[in-house]
Amino acid sequence: MKHWRSVWPAAAAAVALGVLAVGAFLAVPDSQAAPPRKFEAKKCMDCHQPFAEKIAPLSSLHPGVKEQDCESCHLRHGLVGKLLLKKDGNELCFQCHKRDTLGLDKGSVHSALQGGSRCSACHDPHGSNGEHLLKSVGAENCYTCHDRKPYEKKVVHAAMKDGCETCHNSHSSEHPNLLKMAPTAQCLSCHKATDGAFKKAHEDYPVEKASCVTCHDPHASDLAGLMRSSAHAPVLSASCDACHKPAGGGEPFALTASEAEVCGACHDAKDLEKGGKHAHAPYAAGECSTCHDPHAADHAKLLVREGNALCTECHADQGKDTSKPHAAVTAGDGCLSCHGAHAAAEPKLLKVAGAQLCYDCHGDVKSAEDAKVVHAPMLAGDCSACHDPHGSGSAGMLKARADKLCYECHGDAELDFAKSAVHQPVRTGSCIACHAAHGGDQPKLLKKAGSDLCADCHADLMKTDGAAATHAPFASGDCSTCHDAHASSHAGMITAAEGELCLTCHADQEDAASKAASRHAAFTEGACTKCHSPHQARLPRLMLAPEPDVCTACHKPLGERMKTETVHAPADDCSSCHRPHSSAQPSLLAKAQADTCGDCHDVRDAAFSKAHLGIDPAVMNCVKCHDPHASKDPKLFKAQVHAPFAGRSCDDCHVVGR
Repeated sequence: MKHWRSVWPAAAAAVALGVLAVGAFLAVPDSQAAPPRKFEAKKCMDCHQPFAEKIAPLSSLHPGVKEQDCESCHLRHGLVGKLLLKKDGNELCFQCHKRDTLGLDKGSVHSALQGGSRCSACHDPHGSNGEHLLKSVGAENCYTCHDRKPYEKKVVHAAMKDGCETCHNSHSSEHPNLLKMAPTAQCLSCHKATDGAFKKAHEDYPVEKASCVTCHDPHASDLAGLMRSSAHAPVLSASCDACHKPAGGGEPFALTASEAEVCGACHDAKDLEKGGKHAHAPYAAGECSTCHDPHAADHAKLLVREGNALCTECHADQGKDTSKPHAAVTAGDGCLSCHGAHAAAEPKLLKVAGAQLCYDCHGDVKSAEDAKVVHAPMLAGDCSACHDPHGSGSAGMLKARADKLCYECHGDAELDFAKSAVHQPVRTGSCIACHAAHGGDQPKLLKKAGSDLCADCHADLMKTDGAAATHAPFASGDCSTCHDAHASSHAGMITAAEGELCLTCHADQEDAASKAASRHAAFTEGACTKCHSPHQARLPRLMLAPEPDVCTACHKPLGERMKTETVHAPADDCSSCHRPHSSAQPSLLAKAQADTCGDCHDVRDAAFSKAHLGIDPAVMNCVKCHDPHASKDPKLFKAQVHAPFAGRSCDDCHVVGR
């Protein structure tokens, strides 16, 4: 305590001096202080030099680029990777270019402004040599999406030379196809209806009240006057009055007679019908314009739609997409491959009756008619009983999955096959895995005879290499002796319970068992395949394994003992003492117990008599003292032995000599 009192004044003085020194060090004049750190932002182009060089010569630059205000669209530091824009897609553009200014609320909006499309489909967001930042000049910009071929034919509309915007708006319109005006008004803005040449070309008919595109292609054509590619002869020859009433009358566009009569004046019914008795409904009703445009069209023969699209307007079900379409429908002449356009000799406008129509393409199938066994629908020439002629979702254009289709006629089979063990082809609906669909030389339309058919899937099982024993039905290739080809209530698709099935041929075993004193448990249970292979084996009698292994597979405790104990010599050959199925003796013994043991042990031998104390062999029961299979004792005595017996002192309990 005295020590601390003496030290404290000196320590306090030292601390005070230290504080003064630090204060003096920190009190540096302002002129000597370090200057504050500053960060001067670079411009984007300072780093993006290649980009700057690329856009420098362009005649039209985005304001954000021109003023180097990149942050009007981009995030300075970005988010992840290249996602540097402030908003996604067109939403970024709409920040400055308002929706109502672009007319997005109008009836017709350019597809580039809808859905997942982007403004950048037409415009370069940074700069270009085209007006309004367009990527290309004039129509070239439009051709990035629109195929140029329809617009570059022999005769091109003069307005096309000034670009698409002569007639169309870029973003939106109140009129169809982005037109600046109503279609006819658009045409009349250049082609004056009062002009003499205009009147002469149209035979003074008031076409300004009709639609110009009825006859003319608004862009380009291979025909003079921009006529559509398929034009009616009176239209091409400016003979409107061939069909219509005079231009000066009260009904200048009215027909001179009924539609059927007007058309029939030039188109002979015999040429159209070609002897057909069954007429197409519109043709029969005289409504030619249902399928044909009376003036001009873009499709051959003045059709209002191309190919199958015309037919499916009425026959929508036949036009549905399918995973397995009929080639005749999707290629070549389409619907007209099989059907007549105006009339045909067969119902449904088919050109030829029944299967003969199908054979025109499927000639290879026709040979099935000469097979020994022909499928009933094939025999009747009714292909459509199984196939959908227009296409389906099932292989082979089947009307339904194969099994469901087959059950329509074979209804009893569907119930019969509803069992616990079903053949894989039946389970997956593949009836044609085994049966020929049209015809064949085997009964029941099977593709092959007997086991040859089974071998297609079960080839490994059918191999007979090294087999010492073969089951008779298996050897003869008659799989159906034991198996049901479709389904069964028993494992392995066998035709009956295992024991019952085997006894249909091996009836002698059943007779013997009925008189037996003991029966093998496996035999009683009908579990024949616990010991025997049902097809083939490398061992006699179709045994699955040699003795004693085949026996110890069930008698496991005995098998374990035989591995470690002294084994009775015959125990390795079970059948030397036991019967495999049944016996008149207990324990499946082949003979009475004494006779069985006597086959190896001479009971008259002196040594035997001495070992057994002279007891009469006739009264002995060997297995009362000995284990007949294995024991830890060299003499095969049982594990539990009475003490006097172990000491050979029989007279302790028994009266000797009596």
